[in-house]
Amino acid sequence: MSTVLAKTFYAKAVSEGSDSDSIKGDFSPTDSVIEVPTLGAPVAKDKPSFWRRPKHELDSIATQPSVFDDPVTLEKYRPPPAWENTHRFDPSARWTWREEYRIVRKIDLLIMIWAFIMFFSLDLDRSNISQANTDNFLNDLGLTTNDFNLGNTLFKLSFLIAELPSQLVSKRVGPDIWIPSQMILWSFVSLSQFWLTGRASFLATRCLLGFMQGGFIPDVILYLSYFYTKSELPLRLAWFWVSNYLAEIVGAFMATGLLKLRGVGGKAGWRYLFLIEGGLTLIIGIGSFFMMPPGPTQTKAWFRPKGWFSEREEIIIVNRVLRDDPSKSNMHNRQGLSIKMIWKILKDWRMWPIYALGIVFMVPVTPPQTYLTLSLRNLGYTTTQSNLLSIPSKVLGVVLLLIFCYLSEIIDSRVISTALLQIWALPLLIALYTFDKNTSQWAYFAVVTLITGFPYVHPVQVAWASTNSAGVGTRTVSASIYNMFVQAGAIIGANIYRDDDKPLYKRGNRVLIGICVMNMFLYVFVYYFYKGINKRRDRIWNSWTAKEQQEYLETTKDEGNQRMNFRFAY
Repeated sequence: MSTVLAKTFYAKAVSEGSDSDSIKGDFSPTDSVIEVPTLGAPVAKDKPSFWRRPKHELDSIATQPSVFDDPVTLEKYRPPPAWENTHRFDPSARWTWREEYRIVRKIDLLIMIWAFIMFFSLDLDRSNISQANTDNFLNDLGLTTNDFNLGNTLFKLSFLIAELPSQLVSKRVGPDIWIPSQMILWSFVSLSQFWLTGRASFLATRCLLGFMQGGFIPDVILYLSYFYTKSELPLRLAWFWVSNYLAEIVGAFMATGLLKLRGVGGKAGWRYLFLIEGGLTLIIGIGSFFMMPPGPTQTKAWFRPKGWFSEREEIIIVNRVLRDDPSKSNMHNRQGLSIKMIWKILKDWRMWPIYALGIVFMVPVTPPQTYLTLSLRNLGYTTTQSNLLSIPSKVLGVVLLLIFCYLSEIIDSRVISTALLQIWALPLLIALYTFDKNTSQWAYFAVVTLITGFPYVHPVQVAWASTNSAGVGTRTVSASIYNMFVQAGAIIGANIYRDDDKPLYKRGNRVLIGICVMNMFLYVFVYYFYKGINKRRDRIWNSWTAKEQQEYLETTKDEGNQRMNFRFAY
């Protein structure tokens, strides 16, 4: 996504060493020339590198050209007085790359790492059901595979239902209050699974856990967007989702030890697994109240009297984020959404293709992933072997997750980098379908490991949905809607492998192959959908004179991604 600058905008003074001719090519004046303080060379002129970020002279100006450098568009996009960071907004503020790099590293240490820890606890609590399965969990509670499917479906359905309400609560009270509250609530549900007695209590805790955890991910993503630019967020989200895999790897090792407690106090080992991991989340949830400031200019508290950032650092954080995306000042971080606003966002048909991808893109790999440990047990591996054999797929998943997220930024194509998941899965699903009872256990293990170690492109699509939303209010709702569709897809995936189809799940694998092929065509459609919109807007926008562009910006009632100078990422 980008907001195209009007023709009257032109930064006459550019940083030393920048190519003024190339800059004039991008921001060529047709009516007037505006004098502004020295700006940095646009980073778009740098060639991306897979292994390192573009190099800049550390003491050169890092401040990027934006709508705030033109007096006309400055007033159009100026943050409202009610915005919590308005007192740090300064369109004349300039800073160096040395300062920017130092502040981004500081944000990574103080904000991103704790977000990583919180997500780690979420995944520890929602994935430990897989480890419990290797310890006769179903037999202990008198459950069947279909009961387990129903429990997963109810969890995901509850998670889905809670997404939007959770985001609305978070937007009203602030993610710094709501996210820790969520964590404490679901930690009690998680550790209470120690006392499960049968089918009814199993299904009840699955529902409650889904309701408590729903909305957590979009809440955190919205919170992170307060601190990072749109080019920084996808890679941070990639590392954010690394905690997903780390939780499963650590969880597998923890389960190997905790499940050996079977018999202690006459209890099954899986009961201690739920109790201890739920208690760990409770501790992290309480700590989150102290580790999540409301925003970059609100880090001072009674337990943190000096705050995290100096006044200079706050100015840089606020202005660099706004220059990247002026719409981030549209709403206060304690401002709720009205029903009218929500309905307007739901009607935004430009976001529907991404929602459609959300419901189907993970389905081909979901059943093999969900049933990995159970399938290994059915093939004759012991509890310990099944948990340890699940680790290679997690390690592979981490590597591919980071590679594909970096790839999306390097090739600057969300569609290509995310569609590769389907290309990865299709031949492996075909191989899995050809297996029979005579197939070597190790051949089965190798193929399933490759399937479940798939390139997890979800962070790219989450950032993609956020980027194409434009505006805090829109981003809040669209993030929830997108995740609701993802959870709906997970519900579909949880019911493809059926009890009467085990252990090879031939019928289920045929369905997965068909969905995988369908997804490839869907990605092609989405690519041309957004490319077509951008091409049409480019044609109209570039045909206007500078005066017509300014009149449009001053008089239009279009908002967010409806604006003629907005370009979609694809």
